[in-house]
Amino acid sequence: MLRLVLPKGSLEKATLELFAAADLTVVRSSQVDYRASIDDPRVVDVRILRPQEIPVYVAEGMFDLGITGRDWIEETGAEVTSLGELHYSKATARPIKVVLAVSGDSPVQHVSDLPEGARVSTEYPGLTRRYLEKAGVRADVRLSYGATEAKVPEIADAVVEITETGRALAAAGLRIVETLLVSYTELIANPIAAADPDKRHAMDQLHILLQGVLEARGRVLLKLNVPTERLQDVVSVLPALKAPTVSELMGRNGYAVETVVPTNGVNVLIPELKDRGATDIIELPLSKIVH
Repeated sequence: MLRLVLPKGSLEKATLELFAAADLTVVRSSQVDYRASIDDPRVVDVRILRPQEIPVYVAEGMFDLGITGRDWIEETGAEVTSLGELHYSKATARPIKVVLAVSGDSPVQHVSDLPEGARVSTEYPGLTRRYLEKAGVRADVRLSYGATEAKVPEIADAVVEITETGRALAAAGLRIVETLLVSYTELIANPIAAADPDKRHAMDQLHILLQGVLEARGRVLLKLNVPTERLQDVVSVLPALKAPTVSELMGRNGYAVETVVPTNGVNVLIPELKDRGATDIIELPLSKIVH
């Protein structure tokens, strides 16, 4: 039913791991094969292509569903439907910023300070031109094929580049002037396909599986037994998605308690639960959480 396109390159490994965890394992003949498959009745075709190209292919209807960054959606100007952000790897958990940067000793403090004809080097020429035009700046925007930050000041007067923390730009002697865009990785759909009830239902089901994996990451299930007289002491320190599940044990001599808690801090929580009277404490990994 759905034709799916996934990103190749820096996001590839984490994307395939996410799909495998969602029971949507991507199978291909080799690690360099662009064609793949998923053993799922909702997916009829899978391709693995550069994220720069994915928004256009999805907008044109070559694929129904894809994963790419908001930066490439804006750069291409592709008309797609966003089904939501996916924060599934170190590269996607925090946003990247598309910024305008100049030499550290440049007098430019705002985008409007750029002189007419300023040379701006970037891997995002479309996004950059639109931003500068909106700011009333007439610049010479030049496509960069990499090492963009190294082109100031001899080759370019300014650059539009991606950064997470700004440290690499600062190390190159550049100063950020403005942020053009904050970008996360997104699950996108072809608007016509997304308007089809059957296809949209299939898209939403796949999205539920992927999001369920992300919800489960960084959490574990705790199960424990508690004497009746110590129940409130134990429950008072238990975090939970909503509220702990409490069930009376057979024989009315205590309670079984279970709850989902963050992995971070569970090393402190478990001994405290033991100190408060909990017994038979079990920590279990989670694969999905679907609300």
